[in-house]
Amino acid sequence: MSSLFPALTAGPAGRVALSFGDRTLTYGELGAAAGALAARIGGAGRVAVWATPALETAVAVVAALEAGVAAVPLNPKSGEKELGHILSDCAPTVVLAAAGDELPGALGDLERVDVDVRGAAPLPAVHASPEDPALIVYTSGTTGPPKGAVIPRRAVTHTLDALADAWQWTGEDVLVHGLPLFHVHGLVLGILGPLRRGGSVRHLGRFGTEGVARELNEGATMMFGVPTMYHRVAQALPEDPGLAQALGKARLLVSGSAALPVHDHERITAATGQRVVERYGMTETLMNTSVRADGEARAGTVGVPLPGVELRLVEEDGTPITSQDGETVGEIQVRGPNLFTEYLNRPDATAAAFTADGWFRTGDMAVREADGYVRIVGRKATDLIKSGGYKIGAGEIENALLEHPGVREAAVTGEPDPDLGERIVAWIVPSDPQSPPSTEELADHVAARLAPHKRPRRVHHLEELPRNDMGKIMKRALTS
Repeated sequence: MSSLFPALTAGPAGRVALSFGDRTLTYGELGAAAGALAARIGGAGRVAVWATPALETAVAVVAALEAGVAAVPLNPKSGEKELGHILSDCAPTVVLAAAGDELPGALGDLERVDVDVRGAAPLPAVHASPEDPALIVYTSGTTGPPKGAVIPRRAVTHTLDALADAWQWTGEDVLVHGLPLFHVHGLVLGILGPLRRGGSVRHLGRFGTEGVARELNEGATMMFGVPTMYHRVAQALPEDPGLAQALGKARLLVSGSAALPVHDHERITAATGQRVVERYGMTETLMNTSVRADGEARAGTVGVPLPGVELRLVEEDGTPITSQDGETVGEIQVRGPNLFTEYLNRPDATAAAFTADGWFRTGDMAVREADGYVRIVGRKATDLIKSGGYKIGAGEIENALLEHPGVREAAVTGEPDPDLGERIVAWIVPSDPQSPPSTEELADHVAARLAPHKRPRRVHHLEELPRNDMGKIMKRALTS
């Protein structure tokens, strides 16, 4: 199989590939550094990568892929127990890290190879098939120890090429983001994506609106972020006309990893004239759908299936839903070359994740509109509320709550109710903690915008919502 990154050998050697602050690598330098590291790790089986937001992480992953070796990105914030589980599960041969990084005790018995970003050696010939593992990415483990999703090279190339089609992504694009590099969003889309196109990526190290404005003013054409980042942007815009002007220069603003509230969509569009594009993916599937660059960026939707991806909604018994009425809720199932191959060492979990005819059960609930646009309403396990005979998605209620001026953040869950089956519960961070909106006020607000059966029956006031590293609300931590 050929290289995943043709520009390493066929593109302009002097073009900047990676920028992390004032540290940069051209394609020529990246190819030389990756070649030197690939020579050291060739035949290693699996390599762990201490995935800090730095040049070394990008070089390490590119070197592994060029050597035909599976890379296992490690979250530097992981605790000893989680790291111990991951290492015993995937048994990497070495750990790749920046020379100055201090590694935790859980990695103490593993051979360490320091990444030299100024190394120089030719890239090896790639001896790997499309089905060979490219990455093993560990899921968040909300229902048990993290599972290692084995992502083949085929899935990486398919997703990146499908996104290039949807977003008209070329080597002329310059991407700016501040995403962590141990997840699919920041690593596969945010680093490998630009490199596959032969373009450039400018990583902020740490997300900030000042850095975003600076890079967009200095030629960046695309921005990737998660909803918490765009929420900060939306909050900053009224007091920062320079930020609005900079965002207005972008060719494409993309949000992912969780739903971007409609309220933030509208605030950003009003200030900048830009519409944020949403896409939908998972560790196990990479990318499934997206709003296209030449399509309608409809707030609250994740667009249409990407080229080559099949998507369907099903009832609880697995019966496919054929109606596209924007109301009928079903679980998303997908099939295509973007899928992972297995959960490492977990044949039981792998078998349970797929139907007999190869559809992956995502656990995400959605409705489909008449033109095929997909609108996700939440996770099956935490966001589908069955109340009074209705199937209700938490996401649309959260969006409605965020339209109330007294609500800064919102999450919605269900809890047992002897009459309704489940009652709707809202967890809000008030705009003014000294004067939070009442349960009755919020119930009337939601009922007027959606329907009476979708109104919250109980409201909890919090100082903040529990979130993970990617900004997703951890609903299992919300308990009465």
